[in-house]
Amino acid sequence: MEITNAYITLPSGFIANGVHAGLKPNGNPDLAFIGSEKPANVAGVYTSNLVKGHSLTRSISIIRSQEAVRGIIINSGNANACVGEDGVKDADAMASAVASVLNTDPNMILTASTGVIGSRLPLDKITSAIPGLVNSASASEECGHLAERAIMTTDTQPKEVAATVSIFGKEITIAAIAKGSGMIHPNLATMISVFTTDANISQKALQSMISSNVKDTYNRVTVDGDTSVCDMVVIMANGASETPEIKEGTEEYEVFKEAFHSLCFDLAKMIASDGEGASKLVEVVVNGAKTPNDAYLCVLAVCRSPLCKTAIFGQDANCGRFITALGYSGADIDPDKISMTLSGLPVYENGVALPFDEDVAKEKLSEHDILIQIELNDGEYSDRMWTCDFTYDYVKINASYRS
Repeated sequence: MEITNAYITLPSGFIANGVHAGLKPNGNPDLAFIGSEKPANVAGVYTSNLVKGHSLTRSISIIRSQEAVRGIIINSGNANACVGEDGVKDADAMASAVASVLNTDPNMILTASTGVIGSRLPLDKITSAIPGLVNSASASEECGHLAERAIMTTDTQPKEVAATVSIFGKEITIAAIAKGSGMIHPNLATMISVFTTDANISQKALQSMISSNVKDTYNRVTVDGDTSVCDMVVIMANGASETPEIKEGTEEYEVFKEAFHSLCFDLAKMIASDGEGASKLVEVVVNGAKTPNDAYLCVLAVCRSPLCKTAIFGQDANCGRFITALGYSGADIDPDKISMTLSGLPVYENGVALPFDEDVAKEKLSEHDILIQIELNDGEYSDRMWTCDFTYDYVKINASYRS
């Protein structure tokens, strides 16, 4: 059961907080902490970009070498990337400052950073703010929301979800927050997402679950075709529900996995809908492909095409742009078999553009949620992806991102 008023500390045994440490000039929260009162098993997935931020590489190393952590410290406003050994030392220093307050080992604290690439972290500001951040952390709704706001960069809307499931006769809660608005593309993007749960589940089972669930959720979102260097999705499970262990291959695992997938699905749509400057959420569905890869290449080509995305913004049912994208996608398709509808309006059938009422088309494309359905009529495989339109504001935001 999904929870309407969601925040990251809903699962038992978790605390969080967010404060302004001085990284963002607008005074908004920019430093977050999410922690578990006892060690929590942890798993994660990360950007496929060969260039990775220093805070991220540190967390990857920890998750691959140990089973549990006590929490994560996240800053926004600065990616802590591409600054050499200083970035490595700064990530270590952030974790050490948190660990000192919690009286734990620094390797029990994950690190994450997001923001401008190529500038060193203002470490003194961060370490000065950490004692107050961590000592004031709590399980309260207010602190949970502050943690989400502290990780946002160009996001205009907070992204928080939660759900409960009944397993072994007890209520288990999963909650998550995310940030992501620009530099969003499959194989993760400039998103950071943190899940917490009071489930009793091993690191191995968590890793299997998170790895399999990102394929058709987070990795089916594109905003602008760019994949950043700091992207990560992590889950911490502290077992505070005190149930028997949830094991792979069991009914309990499938129930838990389904709830987790549902939350990933919701967050992925939120990220697409909140794309930088976006005015519309666009879902592209391709059916009837010869292979799964053909279906994927088709949805990918349409979703990352600037011409398709600007047509949606302009409410212009120019089917030629979408067909052109399919043609250069690299997929094995037969152009003479393709049919397409835009938000239910038939615009293309069996390789031929259809006449349609332009006023009706404009009305349908004026809605916030747009559905593009493409029938290849050449096989049994399907795929879908979410994106958004390209507006004037996308250029404004990114032309002056550092200022």
